[in-house]
Amino acid sequence: MVIHFKHINKVRFPVYALPSGNWHSQDGLLFLDGLILDDKNMPGDTLGIRRLQSPHKSIHPLKHQLDNFRGMIKSRNSHFIDTNGSPFIYEKTQFCKLKYYKIKSVKQKEVASVLRLHGVTSPFVIPRPTASQSQYAGVLHYGSLPWILYEYSEEPKKDTRRKV
Repeated sequence: MVIHFKHINKVRFPVYALPSGNWHSQDGLLFLDGLILDDKNMPGDTLGIRRLQSPHKSIHPLKHQLDNFRGMIKSRNSHFIDTNGSPFIYEKTQFCKLKYYKIKSVKQKEVASVLRLHGVTSPFVIPRPTASQSQYAGVLHYGSLPWILYEYSEEPKKDTRRKV
């Protein structure tokens, strides 16, 4: 299955980067390059639970976990498997503007932090405070609207674009 950014709601995070798209399914087992990736014959809602219960020894290692969409678009990989056990290809199809803004404030809350930027009206919820040397944040824009917090920077960078 090929996924574009407009259909990312079909994916259940976290996702895991795969080294290739050479997967096939047979008898409830999902194989990747000859090793078992998922065992749908085992009970459980998630890929991880089924992999832990599988009696098979030749299980393909999952090395790179990506917790959100930002991680996927920054990844060089295009083959992934989501936590439901559905393999997919993420195809970047559209360019978005990447603009840098000065960080106005970072307020730490109980379980997350709130990042405010000069020139952006809506705040971004981030899992942890930024590094103290980060003074700027790069934000991807969908059309003219700020969309995804992309990266932090110590100094302002030139506005550019990224394919998502």
